[in-house]
Amino acid sequence: MRPASKLTLSVALGATATAGLADNDPWALLSSIAIEEIFTGDTYEVVKIFPAEIENGIEKFDITGYVVPLSPGAEVTELLLVSDMGACPFCGGSDHGGSLQVSLAEPLIGIEEGARMTLRGSLEPVTDPETWQAAIMRDARVLEM
Repeated sequence: MRPASKLTLSVALGATATAGLADNDPWALLSSIAIEEIFTGDTYEVVKIFPAEIENGIEKFDITGYVVPLSPGAEVTELLLVSDMGACPFCGGSDHGGSLQVSLAEPLIGIEEGARMTLRGSLEPVTDPETWQAAIMRDARVLEM
């Protein structure tokens, strides 16, 4: 296999500390996941190389960012947490910073896009070779709004 390109995710904004993580910066930890696209003939694969701290997941992962609901409606159960609203991949800019898909333990009612919050949940690596998504937070709870 011969890689056609090798890219590393990057993010722009630090966040709340998570115990035991390098530099206590969850966004920096997420940005250290290396992503490699591999093209071989007619096949395409995305290989992710996870830092040791997250290759098996993290049960209690705290992160602060800005909310982008993933579906319309008053009750939000899935959202995208972004490191910087000015670099949101869904908010009009061509460049984007760090983002993390979040599945909430309980729905949030009436949350506004762009609200800043701190969440705690289980961080899981995404090893699916057909997507660039590298991590997801499940069963997240709001620590601070």
